[in-house]
This record gives sequence, C-alpha cells and structure tokens, in this order.
Amino acid sequence: MKHTTGGNGINGRFDGMKATVLGLARQGTSLAKFLASRGARVTVSDVKGMGVLQEQLTELAGWPISFILGGHPKELLETDVLFVSAGVSPTIPIVREALRRGTKISSDTELFFELCPAPIIGITGSSGKTTTTTLVGEILRNSGQKTWVGGNIGWSLINYVDRIAPDDLVVMELSSFQLESLRRSPHIAVVLNITPNHLDRHQTMKSYTEAKSHIVRHQKVGDLTILGYDSEIARALAEQTRGSVRYFSLHTPLSQGAFVEDGNIVIRADNETHLVCAVSELQLLGDHNVENVLAACTISQVAGAPIESMRRTVTTFLGVEHRLEFVRERGGVKFVNDSIATSPERTIAALRSFNAPIILLAGGRDKNLPMDDMAKLVTEKVHKLLLFGEAAPLIEQAVQNTRSNGSGPAIHRFLTMEEAVAAATQIAQPGDVVLLSPACTSYDAFKDFAERGQRFKRIVLNLSS
Repeated sequence: MKHTTGGNGINGRFDGMKATVLGLARQGTSLAKFLASRGARVTVSDVKGMGVLQEQLTELAGWPISFILGGHPKELLETDVLFVSAGVSPTIPIVREALRRGTKISSDTELFFELCPAPIIGITGSSGKTTTTTLVGEILRNSGQKTWVGGNIGWSLINYVDRIAPDDLVVMELSSFQLESLRRSPHIAVVLNITPNHLDRHQTMKSYTEAKSHIVRHQKVGDLTILGYDSEIARALAEQTRGSVRYFSLHTPLSQGAFVEDGNIVIRADNETHLVCAVSELQLLGDHNVENVLAACTISQVAGAPIESMRRTVTTFLGVEHRLEFVRERGGVKFVNDSIATSPERTIAALRSFNAPIILLAGGRDKNLPMDDMAKLVTEKVHKLLLFGEAAPLIEQAVQNTRSNGSGPAIHRFLTMEEAVAAATQIAQPGDVVLLSPACTSYDAFKDFAERGQRFKRIVLNLSS
C-alpha cells in the first residue's frame, strides 16, 4: 500500500527540546513519557490538582518531568513546543495566548502522524468508531498483516512508534477532539457518520463538522477516502478531499464499496461483486452494527484483506465492551450494557436493536444535544423509563413533551444509577430487556463511560440467581 504520512527519524530529534504538555490524561501521560525518554525537558500542566491526578502522578514517578498543577500560568509558554492534549479545549486562555505569540503548537496525534513510518487508517464518526476500528484491526490481523490499533481506543501509539515498521498497518480511532487542530490526514480516511454530538465542547454543528472534516481535508492525491453514504453530512465531505472516494451503505447499491443486497453483505470493486456473508450470520445486534460491518469491509478491502478474512472475522465478532454488551439473563430477563451511549443518537440505535419490552436506564450529564427524536422513540418502544443523574429532569421533560393521549412509558427518577438498577430488577418480567443506554455522559458520577459500564455489570452479575 502506498504510504504518504510520517517517516521522519526519531533518534536525537528531541534532545534538549523544551516541551510543555497540557493535560495529564491518558494521552498526555503517554506523550510525557515518550518525550522524556528521548531527552526532552518536559513540563506537564493540568488544571486539576494533585489529589485528583494521583494515579497519573504515580505512573510518572521517577521520570525527569516537571509538574505545574491547578492551572496554566503563562510561564508555560517559555517552551519550544506546546503539546495540547485532546481533552483540552483549544479556546482556553493559555492556548489563545500561544497562538498570539506564535508558539509552536502540536499534539500527541499530530506528532504520531509525523513520525509513523507505516500507512495510517484513520476512522472517525459520531458513533461506531470503536466497533469499526476494532473490526478492521481483527480483519487485517486475520489476513496475516502486522497491524497496530490505537488512538482514541486502547493504547496511545506514540510510545510504540519506533517499533512500527514501514510494511505494517496502523488503524486509529480519531475523535473530534483529536481532529480539531490536526493538520495532517491519514492515507485512508474514514468518516462513518456525523450526527449531533459533543456540542458542549464544539457549541455548534458547523464547528463539530469542521473538526471532523480535518480527517480528509489534508489528504493528497493517491490517498483514499471512505464515507458513510447514508449520512448526508459525512457524504458531503467528498467535496473536501483530494483522495479517491468510496462509500458504504445500508440502503443503496454502490458502484464501489460495501452494501446490503438481498439480505447479504456484498462488496463491489473493479466491476466485480463479492459476497461476504448474510446479515443473519452476524453476531452483532442492530442496523447500526450492520453499517459498522459494511464500513469495516470497505476499509479492509482497500487495505488489501481477502474476502475470506472479512467473512471469518465479521461472523464471529461478538462486539466491544460497553456497546450493546449482553451481561446476563436472570429469570428470563436480559441485562444489556450500552454505557457507550453518551448521546441520544446512540440510544436511538440501541432501542432499535430490540423487539422485546424494554426497561431503559438513562441519565447522567447532558451534552447540550437535542433529545426530541430519542424521546419520540422512547414513547414508542420503552415499557418503563428509569432515569438517574443530573440530566434526569431534561430527559423526563423531553419524553413528556412527546406524549399523546397518555402514551409512553411509566417514568421513575432516581438519584443514582445503582438505585435505578435495583428498581429495574424488581419490576422486570420474563421476556423484558433491562437496557443501560444513558444518552448522556457519565461525568456527573463516574470517571468515564467505561467505569459506569463496569459498575452496571458488577451490580447485575452480583444479583442472586
């Protein structure tokens, strides 16, 4: 495969460099280690204090790294490069001042793109990123290709960059936060879909879409762009790339790419149509996961994977943790963990995946996203609605606004998710699905959606038989 990114040498490049890293989350911690291990003089700054960051500080103990915690003073700009972590908004005063002064600004993602000697497949979208990224990684590995998977999923890849060979492939999940200031694009750029998300950070759909567009905007002639045809906003990004464009679609036959035909997943390339498998053979639930499989097959095909590797992988893939994850069945009641659903769109996809009566557990912290479409579907598909956390009143009001003639579920509010789970176990009847699909972030009560999902699973698995 042609490679158009990275390839610069690493040895000696960072000796003596003054590097400032803003944000001490997973990516900032990995980047600080990488830079310090290569001779840079590293300072890490975070608005949080020592007590909150104890886990990260323990991980970096013994490294030659300086820390400025509890704020971002302007002295941080006495640096050669300011590395801004994805979780840090580019609109905060210290970044604005860096731009005014002309300070060089980068990120761990941009540095990885610059240094990586292998072709990069970058995958973004408002939903489905992790499942698709994981699937592509598995398909390529099953085809015998040495493949590295990371980015917004799993490991930060920066500390492995000197172990990646030119003949390897890198598959990266990329969030809007990572893309927002990125000035490079991957060789294969994928946009699954674009629907309202993270408007608490980006404020408007225009700004959010602008951030996503960076994955294709800097591509070169000879690069490849893969877009979700059924997402109008994603499809329109074809106008912003110089790469060759292919699509995938749940509803429309395509001249190039993967689509559904007569209940089968097929790929059309070079005027030939190849059968991957029947949709009924997939282990994943929901049309949104069929779309993820279509995307993964399109990506894998252009990356050189044979059809047999796709078929073997997609028909045995059971999904990713916290994404419509079956936890257990108890007394004829199925418990499903969809903690990844941090937006109404994700909860809509989850609700459409079941025909059984649903007891929905939803709530958390609002992201300033429209809830009307989700609320309408809740009134149609949910038997009981159990709400918790800060956003409980907002969701309840949205559902109440869509009711007609007393239709819709009974609604109960709780202070915590634990109380909601306890109530669900009391009212559930055989044949019901107890679905955690919060439609909100977890930050009012948990570190992240994974911690929320783990707590849900622990409670459910500890229920008596």
